[in-house]
Amino acid sequence: MRARIDAIDADLIRLLSDRQRLVRAAAAFKADEQAVRAPDRVERVVAMARDRAAEAGLSPEVAEAVWRAMIGAFIELELTEHAKQAE
Repeated sequence: MRARIDAIDADLIRLLSDRQRLVRAAAAFKADEQAVRAPDRVERVVAMARDRAAEAGLSPEVAEAVWRAMIGAFIELELTEHAKQAE
């Protein structure tokens, strides 16, 4: 069981790395901090994650918690990238 969980964690790391590359690239296209934070977009993404989770047999509450944490971390990364590109 532990080996399977570790393998899934490795897959998640690879996927998050791909997401990070896209987030960094997206920072170049954002006009300001509000565009980075995009609260309406966050809510749509979280709702989509909850729906997909329910369809896949994952607790929507777990999906929401994970997505909010992930999105929050990536927003902070993108804000940092956006600030660097504005210099």
